[in-house]
Amino acid sequence: MILLLMQPLLYATTFFWQKGIFIAILAQTGYMIYRGLTLGRIPLIGLHDTLLFLSLCTAVLSIPFMGRLRKQKEFFLYIASLSVVFSSIGILMKPSTMPLPPVLKTFWFEFHVVLSFLSYGLFGIGAVLGILFFTYKDPLDKKLTEALQYRTILTGYLLFSLSMIFGGIWAYFAWGTYWLWTPKELWTTLLWLTYTLYLHLRFRQWWRGKGIVITGMVGYAIVLFTYLGVGLLMKSSHSF
Repeated sequence: MILLLMQPLLYATTFFWQKGIFIAILAQTGYMIYRGLTLGRIPLIGLHDTLLFLSLCTAVLSIPFMGRLRKQKEFFLYIASLSVVFSSIGILMKPSTMPLPPVLKTFWFEFHVVLSFLSYGLFGIGAVLGILFFTYKDPLDKKLTEALQYRTILTGYLLFSLSMIFGGIWAYFAWGTYWLWTPKELWTTLLWLTYTLYLHLRFRQWWRGKGIVITGMVGYAIVLFTYLGVGLLMKSSHSF
């Protein structure tokens, strides 16, 4: 009886969260377009811009999954929303208003940054699906969630690989070398190797299930350190 009485409240809450995500997407998109037009450049310099863009990527890329999950769509929506809210703290940081330095005035830089954060958004969704995996008891639901995590991370991996290629080309035109041995580049390589390991381990039957799902979640922890930890704690050629 209690569950029946709570069901309308659950539906109402889900409706609120769904509408909230779409409103947030429209607001963030409008703000970033405004920033770009005002600055006359791509608004992806510094933590203010990149955190908001990461939030936008995560929100937009999570939409297709709402229709794919057979159960606990609401739980996925809540967790994804928390990820979006966390990324939105960039609005509290001081925005960069400086013009692009000559070294960044190239489409290779733009492709590199955009693809990087699209892949970060997908890796984040993969981590959310990993959390969802442990809430299921039905083996079929677990199998579906694991498969969704694999496809999400595979797509993110391909985009991230392209971003690394574009980043290398940008570095060559900017500094005359494809590799600078900076902490950001080293951690980016470690991140790429982590998800490479994830994709290889998934073909090993003995690593399926909890093992592979946890590996995908660990990968996102490395994403956050590569993006935030290295940028804040170590000197690097990157501002994000």
